[in-house]
Amino acid sequence: MKILVLSCNTGGGHNSCGKYIQSEFNSNNIKCDLVDYFSIIGKKLSKKIESLYLKSTSGKGRIFKSVYKLGETYNRVGLISPVYELNKLSKNKLLEFIQKNNYDTVICPHLFPAMAITYIKKCGYEIKLINVATDYTYIPFWNETTPDCFVIPHASLKRYFTRKGIKEEVLLPIGIPVSTNFQEKESTLSLKKDKPTLLVTSGSMGFGNVKDIVIDILEEIDCYVIVLCGNNKKLEEKLTHIKNPNLTVRGFVNNMNDYIKESDVVLTKPGGLTSTEVAVLNKPMVHIMPIPGVENYNAHFFSKHHLSIVCNTIEEIIENTKKLLEDKDLQKEIIENQRKTIHKDSAKKLVEFVSSKSVK
Repeated sequence: MKILVLSCNTGGGHNSCGKYIQSEFNSNNIKCDLVDYFSIIGKKLSKKIESLYLKSTSGKGRIFKSVYKLGETYNRVGLISPVYELNKLSKNKLLEFIQKNNYDTVICPHLFPAMAITYIKKCGYEIKLINVATDYTYIPFWNETTPDCFVIPHASLKRYFTRKGIKEEVLLPIGIPVSTNFQEKESTLSLKKDKPTLLVTSGSMGFGNVKDIVIDILEEIDCYVIVLCGNNKKLEEKLTHIKNPNLTVRGFVNNMNDYIKESDVVLTKPGGLTSTEVAVLNKPMVHIMPIPGVENYNAHFFSKHHLSIVCNTIEEIIENTKKLLEDKDLQKEIIENQRKTIHKDSAKKLVEFVSSKSVK
């Protein structure tokens, strides 16, 4: 058995999920490689796509929202999307790569490579395809793929996928995969404990009005604030100009688990993967500044199940962060709901599923 995980540089969640899947398989002595789908098609394409994605989320994410709405329209009218047609073009290079490296199973935490593998399968090639949803909803165009198995975050979401044409028998509601190592690894940070620590993360692309949020928190709450800016160098530069001894600014980090574990409350945009990371580590969470579209659905899921407090304004963020820091009962309620709702052993279950050869 040899596994290929294909991801894309359109938001860090897909890549992080892919890394967790790779880590879990490799720790179980199953060969698993993680590869950027666009790097197979062309080395320069991956960086271009990443740049386009970052631009689409700027200015309150208006472009991203428009593209997402267009995708929903294509789904409603039943037309084959241009996204699928474009990904068909990668067939020859991708098939050559898979055959050259003897992969028998491909796991896709991103739609684009799943479309390409679907076309390869339609051309008669025997490849097992596992889709992995990294958001708490169905996203447009997943119905244009033909997976042998589709990992989804929660059983209550099955109806959203089946309504769009995904066969119920392929759905595997084991949760968004987060590796065992992420949860069990001891923190290497040594932070001060004389006041509460707030972790503010705006995702790998640094989306949202983070600077104003941070300034208001520092003025209103006596706490330490750690901000993770992801790949957004402009945001990182802006924040480093704030002279406050209680503020720590970081760019992209590879030890997210350390920062979550050491925090008392986490403020994050409602990305599917980051929200899951926080929930599996059982930390009180405030959801801020969603990218319009899929992240609104993530926020709705977490709010509905009382896994976080969702805020739409800076005033709400400050008010609810204060409340969460002070109200220990509310903290316990959120954490208990996280334990009941979010699957901690999702990556482990995926390995067990693939190892049992249940994918036909």
